[in-house]
Parts: sequence; C-alpha cells; structure tokens
Amino acid sequence: MMRHPHAWMGLLSWSLSGEALAAWTTNMAPGATQVSQAVFDLHMTIFWICVVIGLIVFVAMFWSMIVHRRSTGQVAARFHESTTVEILWTVIPLLILIAMAVPATRTLIHMYDNSESDLDIQITGYQWKWHYKYLGQDVEFFSNLATPAEQIHNQQAKGEHYLLEVDEPLVVPVGVKIRFLVTAADVIHSWWVPAFAVKRDAIPGFINEAWTRIDKPGIYRGQCSELCGKDHGFMPIVVDARPQADYEAWLAGRKAESAKLRELTSKDWTREELVERGDKVYHTTCVACHQAEGQGMPPLFPALKGSKVATGPVEEHLKVVFNGRPGTAMAAFGKQLSEVDIAAVVTYERNAWGNNKGDMVTPKDVLALKQAQSK
Repeated sequence: MMRHPHAWMGLLSWSLSGEALAAWTTNMAPGATQVSQAVFDLHMTIFWICVVIGLIVFVAMFWSMIVHRRSTGQVAARFHESTTVEILWTVIPLLILIAMAVPATRTLIHMYDNSESDLDIQITGYQWKWHYKYLGQDVEFFSNLATPAEQIHNQQAKGEHYLLEVDEPLVVPVGVKIRFLVTAADVIHSWWVPAFAVKRDAIPGFINEAWTRIDKPGIYRGQCSELCGKDHGFMPIVVDARPQADYEAWLAGRKAESAKLRELTSKDWTREELVERGDKVYHTTCVACHQAEGQGMPPLFPALKGSKVATGPVEEHLKVVFNGRPGTAMAAFGKQLSEVDIAAVVTYERNAWGNNKGDMVTPKDVLALKQAQSK
C-alpha cells in the first residue's frame, strides 16, 4: 500500500515539536510538595543505581564475549566453589540493597508522619463524588464533576481540563501541614493527587491518614484511582492551594454560606422556587443515572418520568431519596444533600417531564423526617 510522502513529513515535523516531546515524557514529575520531591529524588537515586549496575553488567558481558572469544584460542577456566566469588556476589548485592534501603526508609518515614497537623480535612468518597469536611471549622461540601455532558457525549469540543474539573474544589492554604482522613460511604474509592504524592484508599468503615504541605499556590488535579463503578472516570479531584490570607477569606465566606443555608431551612418556600433550585440539584447529582429527561437507563437506573415513585405519594418519594433503596444502585442522599436541596430535588422530580403533580416538599418536611429517624 502506498503512503503519501507528505504524511510522513507531517509526522516528522510533529515529532520534533514541543507538544510531541511533552507527550513522550516518561519520567515522574517532581510535584509541588517536599514529600513529592523526596519521592522524585528517591526514584532518580534508584534509577541511576540501576543504570550503573546495568552498565557494569553489560560492559563486563560484552568485554568477555569479545576478548575471550573462541577464535582467539581462549580456553574456559576450570574452577569449583571459589570462596572469593561467593563472598563477592553476596557482599556486593547486600551493599547495593543497603544503599537503596536507607533513602527509601527515610522517605517512607517522612511520608507516614501524620503528627502535628495544622489543618484536618475528612475526605469521604461517594459514588461518584467527594465530600470534604473541615474538622472544627463547621464547613463541609460535596465536590462534583463539572465537565458538561455535551463534552462527554462528543457534542462539544473537549475542554482543556476534560473530566478533571469540579464545581467545588478543595481549598487549602499553602505552607501548613494538612492531614487528610480518608474514608468512603459506599464502595472502595482512592483519593489520588500526583503532585502531592498522596494516594490513599477510601474504604467504608475505615479511616486512612495522609498529609501534605503545599509549597506553591496553584490548582492541582487528581482522580479516583479505584474502579468504583460505572462512573469511576467521572470522579475528579481539584485542589485549590491559596496563600493564607486568601484561604482565610474563603473560609469566612463558606462559614457565612453555611449559616445562610441553615436559615433557608426555616424559610417559607414557594413551589416555583423549589423547582428552580431542584433543577440545578438534579442536573448536578442525579442526571448521571436518571438522565436529563428523567428517562433513566433501565433496568439498572429506572426512569423517573411517569414513574410510580415520582407520581405516587409524596411521603414515599421523599423517603426513597432520603434513605435510598438497599440492594440497588439508588444511594441514600439524607447525608449527602442539605434539607433544602432534598426538598428542592423531590419537588422538581414531581413536577418535571410531564409528571405535573402540583405538590411540593419543604425543607421543614425533610428536617422533620431526619429528626424522626434519628430517634
């Protein structure tokens, strides 16, 4: 088959471009923390030790093959049980292993020293989002994928940070020791940010610890690195590292928002207001399974349009959203969403896609259900 010569020239020019060279990079990145830099340095130390060993072995092998080849009349030596050789091939590898073990042990001890943290953040994995709780700060929120569905379904050009952008990034200060307490609410996840050299499994019922101290402000991205279900690839991590003053201003704003949200629970909502808010909540939290028009993906994810749940008794609909359905893919959102958002999404589902029930659930109804089930 003939190949067009211009195609080969185009490929050659592309291969010499900076983009291609960046794509061909195979080494680790130094990262943005002392720990990640230590891991990179350890990697390079071990790498060069292996290079030196490889060079010595191959030089000795090829030198022996050339100098002691049969055509020169060389005759193989005959010896048995050389004590010197036995000592050498025992002592030399031992010294090499010690040279590797010392920096590796030092790095591991540093990586697992979670003591004396300045900020503690609890990270909980859900299918398929992350929940962040700033311990002792009265601030917590969920972080969801923000990549538009149109990009996922190839209806729009993919953005620069395709599948690596969220609606609520984890905001942290630079220059302080941050301890992460990682767990999960449903299945096993894994919180992984390469720039921090932090990767911890999130296991239901267990808490794994990790820590970091970020040196430079910036945006750092990662992903769930555990196969946690059908939307495993849609569970990104975004960390926004800010100077201390900017972080404190953000934290004060989040505390004010939390106080305002508590006030909204006692507000007298109209159905139109709840439907408008519920539209946003649904397309952030529920759309992946039940789809944009409520058609679902039967049989795993049933339709909500015209369903018995969304058109049946409002109390039962609320309990399904609040408690989930054990043994199915329907998660319990009682601990994932606020009273206002649960009321809004239930009201939206009962009045969208032609369901038109005309009724509503208020945040006070959700709070009453929560209090009744906590007794």
